[in-house]
Amino acid sequence: MTAPTRTDLIRLALLAWATQAVQRGWHVIPLRPHDKRPAGHAEKYCPGTGRCTDGHKTPEQRATTDTKLLTAAWAQQPYNVGIATGPSGLLVVDLDTLKPQEPKGTPDGVANFQALCERAGQAVPDTYRVRTARGGEHLYFTQPPGVRLHSTAGRLAKKIDTRGWGGYVVATGSTTPDGPYTVLDEREPAPLPDWLHEALKPPQRPLRPQNAMAISTKCRSGYAAAALRNEANSVAKAADGTRNATLLRAARALGRLIASGDLTRSEAEEALSRAAAGNATQPQHYYDDVIRRGLDWSITRNTAGRRGA
Repeated sequence: MTAPTRTDLIRLALLAWATQAVQRGWHVIPLRPHDKRPAGHAEKYCPGTGRCTDGHKTPEQRATTDTKLLTAAWAQQPYNVGIATGPSGLLVVDLDTLKPQEPKGTPDGVANFQALCERAGQAVPDTYRVRTARGGEHLYFTQPPGVRLHSTAGRLAKKIDTRGWGGYVVATGSTTPDGPYTVLDEREPAPLPDWLHEALKPPQRPLRPQNAMAISTKCRSGYAAAALRNEANSVAKAADGTRNATLLRAARALGRLIASGDLTRSEAEEALSRAAAGNATQPQHYYDDVIRRGLDWSITRNTAGRRGA
């Protein structure tokens, strides 16, 4: 019998960490070995086939609690372990360290979080806590019932990000060139404190997404106008984890009308961009890139089809 290699032992150890996360009810995704990035292809390289036939599957959509799927994945590579925070019902506060070029004495994430707690008149919460590869900390909390808090960057303070819906964290047991991720406190994640919840609530929008869209009426046909309105509404109402795929499908559908001359590209881009911005979890340029690629693909394909007809 062949003795297990060092890689085999690492794979098994990482699979054990992934399984332990699932036992806590957390949704796991494989990350590239010794890396923080999700395994698999990026959206810009998506072939649109296989699991992505109906649109690119984000890491959040691919996250699973199925140990059979995880076992099959880790049988191939010593993947690092990622946790999709939204589906796992988690809100993770990420306390960053200083970069080498930053002046000494600048408050890091831990110091800024302690200051936040003091201003709120609260102690630093006791909860599941992880030391990151660079010496920062991840504080795990459970999201309030019925609430879907998204990831933020710097909203609480400098050097403090959060990971919720639309995000993920590197889990304990993983290792990058900067070092390992290790447990500092193994207790179960505490409920997100009310004062933190209030600070992380998204700003209220004056209008609902479906009412905030000023859809152009310059379309050359009633059908095109209705299609534009329907696709924009679909994007605006898309649930977390499905928005990118919905946006891509909408752009491809409207691209056919641009190719036929029933709709202008600027009308489609404006409507879809506004719809995506109504409940955004990513920077606007991210959605605009999805729209551009979807329209380019559809216009090229449908223009070529008419030329060959």
